[in-house]
Amino acid sequence: MFSNAEVGIDLGTANILVYTKSKGIVLNEPSVVAIDTRTNQVVAVGTEAKEMVGKTPRNIVPIRPLKDGVIADYDITAQMLKEVLKKVSKKIGLSMRKPTVVVCTPSGSTSVERRAIHNAVKSFGAKEVHLIEEPIAAAIGADLPVDEPIASVIVDIGGGTSEVGIISFGGVVSCRSVRTGGDKMDEEIIQYIRKNFNILIGVRTAENIKMEIGYALIEHEEQSMDVRGRDLVTGLPKTITVTSTQIQQAIRESLESILDTVRSTLENCPPELSGDIVDRGVTLTGGGSLLNGMQEWLANEIYVPVHLAPNPLESVAIGTGRSLKMIHKLQKALK
Repeated sequence: MFSNAEVGIDLGTANILVYTKSKGIVLNEPSVVAIDTRTNQVVAVGTEAKEMVGKTPRNIVPIRPLKDGVIADYDITAQMLKEVLKKVSKKIGLSMRKPTVVVCTPSGSTSVERRAIHNAVKSFGAKEVHLIEEPIAAAIGADLPVDEPIASVIVDIGGGTSEVGIISFGGVVSCRSVRTGGDKMDEEIIQYIRKNFNILIGVRTAENIKMEIGYALIEHEEQSMDVRGRDLVTGLPKTITVTSTQIQQAIRESLESILDTVRSTLENCPPELSGDIVDRGVTLTGGGSLLNGMQEWLANEIYVPVHLAPNPLESVAIGTGRSLKMIHKLQKALK
């Protein structure tokens, strides 16, 4: 029996990733749960539940139990974790009895929010639960020298939150978290299209637009895309064409708020570490870092080199899993 499994979980607003020591990333699915409101039973979890968004009968409701990187619905998160770990143990073909679990939390989360995550993970029978701050996990996953006295700057743009952390010697020197991420950009695209075209589109359509023709605030060759939605005047389905310049305008506010967060974190950096940042630059992780032109735009705005992590979407989960080796060292640094 696999009685002492070690598992790293990235409980993201948009995706939940599970990392095991032996197999690496074993699960990467959307953090969505479909609930039958008559029985309060979980009908589907992950990809299957995401397919149902906006397409279900009245009694089945797809819910995202994590909002802005923290637990919004405690009971459903606990049920989602149980289902996810069942999936993982089936995939690995091993029993997950009393695993040691490391979960990453946003650096701006309160002690109550951390306690909720700790209890939700503990409730499905984990032997030990360790919490690690997201910027540290992202830095470990991006292969940065976290435990050395060198400044590593990580910008993690996730679904619910964007975090900027300066890490040195196993701990966070300066950190800022803003509740702006991919979800907020999707919401801004929906509002922009509603206001300018009188068309209502869904969250999944907005996400597709962002991925296809979304650009950071840089000069680029304009692209266009056909979008289908419901006309708010006639109530009938309608197709419109939107351009990448319009989408750029729609998400401008979110991008500027991320930039402000990066700037204010760098302003709080001790002068000794500023020299390292000029040499080593900033590393981008998270799904938001894959927005077209993001790297180029940030580099132009903050005048230091900007690198993309080798695997931006999975950095936090990989780092969470790897941190099992150094968790005691990290916790000493935190204390």
